[in-house]
Amino acid sequence: MYTLFSIVAFKVWNDFLNIALPKIFLITNSSTFSQTPSSTMTAGAFEIVFAVPMECNACVESITNVLKPLQGIDKFDINLKSNLVTTEGSLPPSEIVKAIQSTGRDAIIRGTGKPNSAAVCILESFDPKDRFKPVKGLARIVQVSPQNVFVDLTVNGLPKGTYYPSIRATGNLSEGALSTGKLFYPLDPIYVNEPSNASTTINSLGASTTEDSPKQLYAGQSFLYAKLTPNEIIGRSIILSRLQDEVTKDSLVGVIARSAGAWENDKQVCSCSGKTVWQERTDAKAHGVAV
Repeated sequence: MYTLFSIVAFKVWNDFLNIALPKIFLITNSSTFSQTPSSTMTAGAFEIVFAVPMECNACVESITNVLKPLQGIDKFDINLKSNLVTTEGSLPPSEIVKAIQSTGRDAIIRGTGKPNSAAVCILESFDPKDRFKPVKGLARIVQVSPQNVFVDLTVNGLPKGTYYPSIRATGNLSEGALSTGKLFYPLDPIYVNEPSNASTTINSLGASTTEDSPKQLYAGQSFLYAKLTPNEIIGRSIILSRLQDEVTKDSLVGVIARSAGAWENDKQVCSCSGKTVWQERTDAKAHGVAV
């Protein structure tokens, strides 16, 4: 059973958030720049497309300056005319978004990986006190080889500590994490020790913010490996528990849904609301979106 926040959040993601070696290749509407010859992507690398509002070559230059030093990006393209930034490499999408946003511009993931190679899971709390803003985690999943995926897991608004994510057998959320069935695949723990602030807010409607709690809460991010394919886990669930090898009532949980691959989501206007991607983004921020 999907919660209302999950259904709305999956819609927003699929419409607008679809989600090594230093080799830089930039494309603008008027010039081409290559630092070194291009080559095929390295093993484990994948492509990500971001929508980024840009107005001039100064915008291109500032984004270039923050992406160029990042380890794990093989190559990136910047298209000023279409307001798109494309990266190839093994760096987590969340880290690239943060880098672009550090220039004062927004960045929305429009697609990740090849067709049918990406998924997303929005992790929610089923605690009644969190019913108005239950979203506390986001997992972006991308296939990087025939039998392997990386899970870019970001969480926010949790007590400090070590948490244990795992993929469960079913996507039944009728009783929260408790009804998700047996363990399907264990994931490495995530350490939640970064103080929560505006920049750590989860990119989803219904996300908790720093103003939602009087006590200090924390955020964490980890890039996890799983010997799986997206097709094996679509419709299953991910839980995040405070206890290793045990699902507790307060565990975060979400259903894994398919996400757009790179270049599969070129929508600029939402078919539901008639609003542009940036107008929808503004509305989403009003509901707790910050990154």
